[in-house]
Amino acid sequence: MPAEPVNFHAMKATIFDIKRFAIHDGPGIRTTVFFKGCPLACWWCHNPEGQRAEPEVFLRKCTSDGAVTATEPETVGGEVTLEGLMHEIERDSIFHDESGGGVTASGGEPLMQAGFLCAFLDACRERGIHTAVDTCGYAPPDIFGPVAERADLFLYDIKIIDDSLHEKYTGVSNKTILDNLRNLAGANRRTFIRFTVIPGITDADENVRGVVQLVSALKNIEEIDLLPFYNYGEEKYKRLNRENRMHGVAPPADGRMDEIRERFGGLHVRVKIGG
Repeated sequence: MPAEPVNFHAMKATIFDIKRFAIHDGPGIRTTVFFKGCPLACWWCHNPEGQRAEPEVFLRKCTSDGAVTATEPETVGGEVTLEGLMHEIERDSIFHDESGGGVTASGGEPLMQAGFLCAFLDACRERGIHTAVDTCGYAPPDIFGPVAERADLFLYDIKIIDDSLHEKYTGVSNKTILDNLRNLAGANRRTFIRFTVIPGITDADENVRGVVQLVSALKNIEEIDLLPFYNYGEEKYKRLNRENRMHGVAPPADGRMDEIRERFGGLHVRVKIGG
C-alpha cells in the first residue's frame, strides 16, 4: 500500500528562530531552523530559550540614549506549519545552490520533534535541498534511526566522555549519545564532530584524550569543529530570569585551542577552530 501523502497544512512544529545566511552550521550558506525543546540541560548552553518545549516569555529591554528605561515581555517560540516553513526555506534557494549550502535543523534539539523533522527532511530532499541536523544525539533508536536515514549530514555534539561527569554537567548519561554516534559510523552516514572547548570542564586533558580515542575508531567522520566557549548566553539568562552557571567563565586562550587542535592532528580529518 503506498504511503499517504504528507499533509503540509496539518504538520506543525515549535521553533524559536530562523537564521538566514548562516556560514557556521555546515557547508556553504545555510538557513538554520532552531527547534524548541531539549532533553539536556548543559551548564554552558548559549540558547537557553531553546531548552523548554513551549513558547515562553523573554524580557526585552527598552532603551533611550543608551539607558534602560523599561522592560517589556516578548514571547519566544511559535508554531510553524511544514508548508509555511518550506516557503521560508525556498526563499533562500539561490544562495544554497550557488554556495553548496542548504538547510540545518538545530535547536534546542530537533530530535525532540522527530515526526515533523522527518517530514521536513523529506520535503527538502524532494526539492533537492541539502540537509544537516545539528544534534546532541540523545534519542532512542526508534526516533534517531528514521532521522539518520534522511539527513545528508550530521553535526554531532560530543561533550564529555566520562559518563558521571556528563550527567553532572548536562543532566543525562552519554550512553545513548555514544551508541547513536557509533550507529551512524556503522551506517557510514556523513558526520562532522562538534566539540565545545570549555575551560575547567571539557578541556581537561583526560577528556580531550577520550574524545580523540572515540573519533579515531569512527570511519565516517569528515571534520572536527573545535568550538571555543564564549558566554554568549549571559544576557539571555537574565531575560529569562534563570541562573547562568557559567557566569564569569572566560573563553579558552588561543594557545589552548591550538594545543587541542594538535591533539586531533593525527586523525587525518579536517580539524577547524570554529564551525
